[in-house]
Amino acid sequence: MHRNFRSGRMLAAACVCAFLAQPARSVDMGGVKLDDTVQLANQALTLNGAGVRYKLIFKVYTIALYLPEKKSRLDEILALPGPRRLEIVMLRDISSDDLRKSFMEGLNRTSDQADRTRLLSQTMQLGALFEMAPGLKKGDMLTLDWLPEEGTLCRLNGKQLGDKVPDLAFYNALLKIWLGAHPADTQLRAHLLGEPA
Repeated sequence: MHRNFRSGRMLAAACVCAFLAQPARSVDMGGVKLDDTVQLANQALTLNGAGVRYKLIFKVYTIALYLPEKKSRLDEILALPGPRRLEIVMLRDISSDDLRKSFMEGLNRTSDQADRTRLLSQTMQLGALFEMAPGLKKGDMLTLDWLPEEGTLCRLNGKQLGDKVPDLAFYNALLKIWLGAHPADTQLRAHLLGEPA
């Protein structure tokens, strides 16, 4: 009886160790593996939602939203303290000019005139960042991170593009491209807000 109890405890301990040793889980979205959590500014961020952006019938990119905690409404997301991340993985090639135009159109579509005027210098700075990229290829990863007290940090395949862009209002304007009242894609918006793909 004593031996069976000790064997049971050893088996349970081995199971716990095996569970803890497993790598972080990931989800597949459009053929892209997305981690359930990422580290940013010494904080763990959770995958809030993800989806694939289509243009006509073609897959353009997979996009994921990481937040300090899961939220299902835009106002809750905009009010969250701490870092945030948008992760975009290209599913086809795109020129830097097309990328810049896409972001500018999105900002114009989802921001009112007052916001566009107030954020003009940051918007121009973002456009200049995209001009530094020779274009994006299938498999390239673009991350747009909000770092509190620092600004928006743009990276292509882990390499920083230009300087950080200040002002949380600017990062929130970027989020509204996908999450605002007039998003790039309503189905994609639902997925980023946590609805199943």
